Amino acid sequence: MALLKVEDFLAAGELSLQVLVGGAGLSRAISSENLTNCGLHLTGFFEHFHPERIHLLGRAEQAYLASLPVLQRVERLRSLLEKRPAALVVSAGGEVPKDVEAIAAERGVALLLTPLEETEFVARAARVLQESLAPTTTVHGVLMDVFGVGILMMGESGIGKSEVALDLILRGHRFIADDVVDVSLRPPATLIGRGAELIQHHIEIRGLGILNVKDLFGVAAVRDQKKIELVVELIAWAKSEAVDRTGLDEKTSEILGVHIPHLQIPVSPGRNITSIVEVAARNRLLQMQGIHSAKEFQEKLLKDLSERAAPSPEGDVE
Repeated sequence: MALLKVEDFLAAGELSLQVLVGGAGLSRAISSENLTNCGLHLTGFFEHFHPERIHLLGRAEQAYLASLPVLQRVERLRSLLEKRPAALVVSAGGEVPKDVEAIAAERGVALLLTPLEETEFVARAARVLQESLAPTTTVHGVLMDVFGVGILMMGESGIGKSEVALDLILRGHRFIADDVVDVSLRPPATLIGRGAELIQHHIEIRGLGILNVKDLFGVAAVRDQKKIELVVELIAWAKSEAVDRTGLDEKTSEILGVHIPHLQIPVSPGRNITSIVEVAARNRLLQMQGIHSAKEFQEKLLKDLSERAAPSPEGDVE
């Protein structure tokens, strides 16, 4: 299970968070991408309490607390914070009573403040948590954006993946990652690939070394991440005896439980792999629109054979 420390959640600049009470609470782990509003819990209802979540005090909860006598407010807050939520966030830049800070410090719960309104904070925080807590894996390959299709090129080391990627870049397509591709799962079944932070926007070309694609070709030649929609495996021609020649043998690759269409492309001297990858991207776009050339050809062929095989009606004999 993926975990995110409160201090790392705090570092997300788009949330505009500041620490009111931190201490040991900043090292606690968040393990859910969902956030919980504290409204019901402040009334004493803890039937469905989730300590692994970020808990939120919006304007309504702040007004409710302000309306309570001091002793009752302290009692309600102590009951909430002794359950030890992952962190407590006060939205809309609300004024936080000192007893809230004191109880949070006493219970070791991080108390955070954001100027964002509740709905805006929840939307941004959910996005941050979804990205941070998503199941992830690493695959060896090259990720390109070709005609808007995220293509993950795979194959043995030295088969020519990076060279094909460089040729695609020269043709105006966009580069995401070379060699190490970090893949994360966005529910329900979307795979997002990005380059490892250390080597982001870099590509290795044998004979030239490691090149910075962004510096060489400009910012328009790169992307930070892309949805993976097609796997293209480059294989040596000698190993390509069983390669599909009709387009009807549809294979898939499984990554993080998601099945992605998989093509095997034989590589040999003089074969223009770059053009084949471009056509594969165009063909994938058609398939996503419900147009499958190979199946349409098969249906046309079967219809023609059926018509030829049908017995012709006998003519009348006078």
